[in-house]
Amino acid sequence: MDDDVRKRLRDAAGAHRPDRARILARVERGMDTPAPARSSRRSRTAAPWPRIALAGAAATGVLLVGGYAVASVVQGDGPQGGVVTSTGPTSPAPEPSATEPSATAEPPAASGSPSAESPADPEAPSSSPPPPPEPDRPSAPEKDARSTEDGPLWSDGSVNPGSSSYWSQSDVTLRTREPLTALTVELRVAQTGGVAQTGNWRSLPEEDFTVAVREDGGELVFRWTLKDGRTVPAGRFVFAGQYDHTTDGRDAKDDAYTARATTEDGRQLAVGGDFAPVR
Repeated sequence: MDDDVRKRLRDAAGAHRPDRARILARVERGMDTPAPARSSRRSRTAAPWPRIALAGAAATGVLLVGGYAVASVVQGDGPQGGVVTSTGPTSPAPEPSATEPSATAEPPAASGSPSAESPADPEAPSSSPPPPPEPDRPSAPEKDARSTEDGPLWSDGSVNPGSSSYWSQSDVTLRTREPLTALTVELRVAQTGGVAQTGNWRSLPEEDFTVAVREDGGELVFRWTLKDGRTVPAGRFVFAGQYDHTTDGRDAKDDAYTARATTEDGRQLAVGGDFAPVR
């Protein structure tokens, strides 16, 4: 029975809200009520302070009794807590506008995409593994130079008419109808006695070729090689090797030449032949 009464008192105390405005109105009405008329002068001059004090004490007593009752009920069996009294009506907190996002709100991160500040996975490889090295491929065998003509490339070998009995010049003439991206010309002069090189030249730019001259197996060998990145245009060109020899005359029947070239579309060309002696 005591528990039921206590519960009701607690509920009533929790629901009680002192009507401060009504109490103040009653005090003001008491102050405005005129005192009963008295004939004596003392009644007309006496101030109504006792009534004001009594009304204020009554209002204060009501507030104190209400607060004490609420505190007593709340502090009964349950956990202790403070009592909040309202001094007047409070306006509800403004609701956030649906069109104005909070300044501190952050957009949600897109699902499936890593954060810009998240560190990279140390276990993940930084790049794809390099492809395995390709096996060495054997170079294509050189094409045999068995003819003086191969596709757009034509050739001829001859001893220059300006040669003498102790000095000669052998000319390798090439004519191509297409540009060449690679070209190697080789002139072999048989050692017939006293053969020694004295110079060489070509009608193409000197800076486009590397030149090598050597003796190999009883032959004097001249070699012109087109440098990488250079091109031989379509046209007619001469490669000449110059050399001394004995004065008893020289036969060029054992001399030979070869020329190997590559066209812009990758075709391999090869030409070659011998020399007709000067008569």
